[in-house]
Amino acid sequence: MIAAQHSPGRAARDTTRSLRGDLRTPVAWGVVWGVLQAASPLAFFWLDDATVYALGLVLIAAVYIGFSVADGRGKIIAVETGVATAFVVIAAAAVTGSAWLLVVGLAGHGLKDLWQHRTGFVANTRWWPPFCASVDFVAAALIAVAILTDFHVGR
Repeated sequence: MIAAQHSPGRAARDTTRSLRGDLRTPVAWGVVWGVLQAASPLAFFWLDDATVYALGLVLIAAVYIGFSVADGRGKIIAVETGVATAFVVIAAAAVTGSAWLLVVGLAGHGLKDLWQHRTGFVANTRWWPPFCASVDFVAAALIAVAILTDFHVGR
């Protein structure tokens, strides 16, 4: 009996399909969490919307510090701490400045997530960057719509 032979590209196509299928779930959950993040001022109704969104941006940025510590390489910890610090500064400026800084911060973090996913800069984060990028881009888009329509989620 002759074994079926596969074309050399078949394994690569199967791997690509499997990878896309594996990432659908984190991306879908990212969309759900992005909507929840955009609605988060409802849970903290006593705070200004910008304050709640700024706290969310800081929390999102800080997660990579934890991943970098788990990675264990000093260079990675230093870079991720520096990047998180930049997002903290953007979030702090957004509390009293333009709400568009929140949109820029979230979209910028989404771009950082895409870069992280492509490069694997921090080890063992394969599913996180697509999830986090989805959260960031959905929340940024919804907040941008809220700004443009003068819609306030909280008080």
